[in-house]
Amino acid sequence: MNNGIVLEELQIENIRNLASAKRLSLGFAGETPIANDIFTIIENLDIRLLEYPIKSENNNPAFSAALMYSEEGGEELVFIGLNTSDYFDKQVFALAHELYHFYTKTGSHLSRLEDEEHNLTEAQANRFAAEFLLPENILKSIVLREFKSKSLQEVQTKTILRFIARLQCTWWLPYRSLVKRLKEIEAISSEQYSELYKVDERDLKGEYGRLGKAINKDIFLKLNTITDNIGISPKDIEVIIRNFEDRIIDEHNFADALSLFHKTPDDFGYEFTISPDDIAEFDDFFKEERDDES
Repeated sequence: MNNGIVLEELQIENIRNLASAKRLSLGFAGETPIANDIFTIIENLDIRLLEYPIKSENNNPAFSAALMYSEEGGEELVFIGLNTSDYFDKQVFALAHELYHFYTKTGSHLSRLEDEEHNLTEAQANRFAAEFLLPENILKSIVLREFKSKSLQEVQTKTILRFIARLQCTWWLPYRSLVKRLKEIEAISSEQYSELYKVDERDLKGEYGRLGKAINKDIFLKLNTITDNIGISPKDIEVIIRNFEDRIIDEHNFADALSLFHKTPDDFGYEFTISPDDIAEFDDFFKEERDDES
């Protein structure tokens, strides 16, 4: 449970306004979840996404994500490195977190989502991510509409857990981020917050895990999966393909470049075969080797 930096109301209001403006500019009006569209947003902002799993010694993610800048031919390139050795819902949150650094021009850095306990900028970025993925005014509206009250303090824990599981499957925030959101809007008490925060949300056989699977098994399991993906943005894959098609790189380099991201030329409709001349050359080579040995 986080007992770290507490943001001032003016700071929170500025974050709300920034998240609201960016959501609207991206076409997410009203109760429209961003969810998996976070990846399309990153691509449309011309941010190059690099996905790679990096585990630490204690089997926890070494970092959540990193924002990096580079310059090539006088053009500034922006990269986000996403650690895919974490659960998918935390990957979504980490990308939204990095968008705060991108929008506010805080420069290159390495993020660990738990760093908000000691770092004001990281606390602001986490609050932006939560607000960007599920705006406060929308969450308040959902609570009021569902329970006919702003408060859940008289609602039993099982009902709240089901409510959080439905929110998670719709808005794709991590469980603990949703618990924090409910506390931030004063829908739950400090005692409820502590009780809910202690839940092992990753135990798929536990109470919350069973609820989530019953509500939307496919999405819930996706959010609670460590993906270990290795990849780059589709635009960058396209650059590799076009370099091959324009004969800037040969078949061997094309295949090698794609293999770095666990892809093959065949995935994109290119099937390489060995020519008869090459086969004859191999035969001659091995014949000479056999002759030398004898």
